[in-house]
Amino acid sequence: MASTDPGSEETTTIGALVPLTRPGWVEAGRHLLAGLQLAVSEINSAGGVGGKALELLVRDTAADPQKAVAAVDELARLGVVAIAGEYHSVVARAAAVRADELGLPFLCSSAVLDRLTDQATKWVARLAPPQSRGWQTYADFLSRAGHDRIAVASQQSVYWASGVHILRDHLEANGATLSDISMSSLDPSMLCDQLIHHRATVLLLLVGQPEPAISIVKSVRNDGRLSTIKIGAPAGQPEFAEWATLLGEDSAAIPFLRYRPGHLDPLGSRVERALREKLGEAPSFVALEGYDTIVVLAQAIRSYGTDRNSIAESWPRIEVAGTRGHIQFFRTPATTVWQWTGVPIQIAERTPGNPAQIRGVDDAR
Repeated sequence: MASTDPGSEETTTIGALVPLTRPGWVEAGRHLLAGLQLAVSEINSAGGVGGKALELLVRDTAADPQKAVAAVDELARLGVVAIAGEYHSVVARAAAVRADELGLPFLCSSAVLDRLTDQATKWVARLAPPQSRGWQTYADFLSRAGHDRIAVASQQSVYWASGVHILRDHLEANGATLSDISMSSLDPSMLCDQLIHHRATVLLLLVGQPEPAISIVKSVRNDGRLSTIKIGAPAGQPEFAEWATLLGEDSAAIPFLRYRPGHLDPLGSRVERALREKLGEAPSFVALEGYDTIVVLAQAIRSYGTDRNSIAESWPRIEVAGTRGHIQFFRTPATTVWQWTGVPIQIAERTPGNPAQIRGVDDAR
């Protein structure tokens, strides 16, 4: 169960922001929380940090930026030493801005929007790669595969608009064209007509999961006119088991971004096994992001204490082994927060004939 009370003198409390109810991506939130909780449990079983147990105070953001801001305010009042988590980029941005205003360290686990704050801040660090890096990698993958007529089915949000901008700039620089098809007034069958009109060879899903993503895939797969079109999902919808459950064989051969190497090292493999047991299914890279978040915060507290300013000042000095590689934070031109620049990026897909299995289709970088 999520903790609701502030820690005692025997505990060090960390706030956790996680989407656990709709319209949030609940499956992603469940995996993120599992990773956070597993790391806390293992650290506490080994004696805690500085003789104190870690305690998570979990708050559900439900993909709502206003709820996230209210949660940051509440957690700050409750005396947490730092905040961890969040999956949705727009929500994480709201939380990061508020954490910066309050002087509260925030280690963002999973959100990728390049600019999490308006101005450079010492208070916020991030484990996931900035969207520009990941989505440019995806655009390069499409270009190498010879695709030059790409269509995007998009919904309205800062995150999706940013994705369209990144893809268009990178693809057009390589001689391709990109058609942005807004789903605000289209149903999936109308989208199929638009794909024919644009003569697209690839459709990218920049839409929510499960809907309308699931309905779009079913409509495209069942339209005989589109038998040769490829579908892609740079936002990572196929990473989660729900995708295969809802789509069956139609879930396969849809390349997506995942932020983990093709093969985990011994630490990553051990944690992956433990998370599989905890979740009852294959853990996503989001679960590994959650685990790594607590590993980093524990190292910061172990080395620099529980003072909020000391934790924020520690980001550039942190070096720790995570489940997906050696973690260090740097300043980068694209972002306003401390960034793990070494996070691996892989393009993968669910395997045709065995969609329960995920295979790499492009080298991790």
